[in-house]
Amino acid sequence: MANTTPSQQTYLPGNHPDLPPPVSTSGAIGWARNNLFSSPLNIVLTVLSAWFLWTMIPPLLTWGLFDAVWQASSRKDCWAQMDVPEGAACWAFIADRLQVFIYGFYPEGERWRVNLSFVLFVVAVVYALYDRMPARRYGLWYCVAFPFIVAWLLFGGLFGLVAVETNDFGGIMLTMVLGVTAIAFSLPIGIVLALGRRSTMPVLRIVCVLFIEFIRGVPLIALLFVASTMLNYFLPPGTFFDLLFRVLIIMTLFASAYAAEVVRGGLQGIPRGQFEAADAMGLTYWKTHRLIILPQALKISIPGFINTFIGTFKDTTLVLIIGMMDPLGIGRSALADAEWAGLAREMYLFIALFFFICCFSMSRYSLHLEKKLDTGH
Repeated sequence: MANTTPSQQTYLPGNHPDLPPPVSTSGAIGWARNNLFSSPLNIVLTVLSAWFLWTMIPPLLTWGLFDAVWQASSRKDCWAQMDVPEGAACWAFIADRLQVFIYGFYPEGERWRVNLSFVLFVVAVVYALYDRMPARRYGLWYCVAFPFIVAWLLFGGLFGLVAVETNDFGGIMLTMVLGVTAIAFSLPIGIVLALGRRSTMPVLRIVCVLFIEFIRGVPLIALLFVASTMLNYFLPPGTFFDLLFRVLIIMTLFASAYAAEVVRGGLQGIPRGQFEAADAMGLTYWKTHRLIILPQALKISIPGFINTFIGTFKDTTLVLIIGMMDPLGIGRSALADAEWAGLAREMYLFIALFFFICCFSMSRYSLHLEKKLDTGH
């Protein structure tokens, strides 16, 4: 009997074996046809995008990686190693000032406390964000205690640790302290403000509305100026309130006002029937919100929360205006050194990369959380 291929054989109806899809409709070729070349407009956009990437990426890689100088003692030494002065990146500048970019002016002998705080922060984030961690109940209690542990480590003054002045805080460490504190505390405060704004008690509702609208109506930079210059005028004579704590309070309250509106939007998205069902079951106000309303409202508010948190994290750069040495302030002071003057591109690119990694990580976790909690309604 002659050999025949499946396509040449005859089969009874319903007994034909499944054949693989055509190559042109599956795999990389099929994806490209459906997404990049599916219409004349898509073809034009694909070609233009490819041309743009081809003209931009190779020169950028050549400037930033292949021809870059990684070790040098000064700007002149860096340029001397290049075929064309200023023709490539001088990452030796970042390497020379990396410790200051990370720790600011924190005492060199005490920087192990910053490193340990970062390790504890990573542990807290893992336990807070991933529910499959072992002994997670104890891990959540650790997350509650984490701010107090890190405050003791960074500020010192108790249990044998040397006290460190807040004027020594700077660089990436300062950005992390401001951003993480404002994000962590603004969420619970925002939830309380949102519930207060929807309260049936007139005084509480008016106070919450006035606070939220005032904070949203005043630029953050104006509030920071008030915190840095005018707040002491309202305190008793001889009272000193550290600038870092004033900024932490202002940034937390500012972020909480926006978080409150995000929560309020989520609460308005909950059908009225959910509240009526809770009333029919005899649940109290707090049990209704804790067990039924808030879990649903917070789930649908995740994109708004992440948007607020990313904005808050980037707003930490505004403290440069009031004299605090965040990474931008450290970079500007480094550029004032005659040995490294003229390397602003490398400095801004390094800081931009740091903020992009942090903000992109928050964005990706937000997408993961949305998919995980998606129930289809």
